Amino acid sequence: MNRYYGCDAHKRYSMFAAMTDGGRAGAPVRVEHTRAMFRGFLEGLPPGSPIAIESVGNWYWMIDEMERAGHIPKLAHAGKAKLMMGQINKTDKLDAQGLALLLRNGTLPSVWIPPGELRDQRELPRMRMGLVSIRTMLKNRIHATLAKYAVEIEEVRDLFGVKGREILAKRLEELPPYTRRSVQTQLELLDEVESHIQSCEEEIRTVVRTTPAMELLKTLPGVGPILAVVIALEIGDIDRFPGPDRLASYSGMVPRIRSSGGKTTFGKVRPDVNRYLKWALIEAANVIMMNRAHWPNRHVVRLYLRIRERRGHAKAIVAVGRHLAEAAYWVLKKNGPYREPISSTQK
Repeated sequence: MNRYYGCDAHKRYSMFAAMTDGGRAGAPVRVEHTRAMFRGFLEGLPPGSPIAIESVGNWYWMIDEMERAGHIPKLAHAGKAKLMMGQINKTDKLDAQGLALLLRNGTLPSVWIPPGELRDQRELPRMRMGLVSIRTMLKNRIHATLAKYAVEIEEVRDLFGVKGREILAKRLEELPPYTRRSVQTQLELLDEVESHIQSCEEEIRTVVRTTPAMELLKTLPGVGPILAVVIALEIGDIDRFPGPDRLASYSGMVPRIRSSGGKTTFGKVRPDVNRYLKWALIEAANVIMMNRAHWPNRHVVRLYLRIRERRGHAKAIVAVGRHLAEAAYWVLKKNGPYREPISSTQK
């Protein structure tokens, strides 16, 4: 008789519930989150047991232990699983039993589990993304501080380049003492963050092996070596997506749609997406936007300008990001480089 297990995971413990082929539920078991206790519980389960676990923040080590014990972990989409359970009350026991039931019925909304090596390697570009966000925040704060005191530096386009920093150092005297100290501290932090970003990029080039998929992704407009690594590692196996629209949705490039009574409205993009992949595609779209003067005849530039004229910059960037997501699907699926779409006027 087969048994299906549901695991309602929390920070300090997990609640396990079993269910048989006939739908008979066993008594839930609470397992504390120490390696020894978790490992000991898994070793007591029948070999090759399927275990459904929600995609909570600490699932990496639990999946590792399940795979090590020879079981078959199934990562569940937490939000969708809750809706499918349809429970009025919520307890750890009910959640664990609900996951076991969905697994038994074959209706568990599962999420792809990357291989262990890939899970580890993805942390490098994800760390770089976090550092870049800190860098952007510091630059924005410095720009805002200078604007408060009407310190305008128009001689250079990049205030934080070599020449820009030289000019800025001289103009800091125009600021009040404590404000000047604040900007100096932020500049020091900016230099340190920049150093960590460069170190991280060097490690990515050393650790992450360049694959044919990454070479293909570099043919996409706006995608360089680092973004190609991020996109490739976050997508993983392209065959897990049935079509380009699914990859675009997974990437957070598709707005919500509300249609009723003949009226259709488009809202914001969904929050429950791969935010790292979304960041990479938006970064590539911004590169395209900044280089639009050099690529006037490219499809992505024309797309950006057309959408921006009607709906603004933000929606235009998302539209370009969606095109890049769908293009990424096709270059990986067909194993060929990016090609400019043929417009109706070119046919």
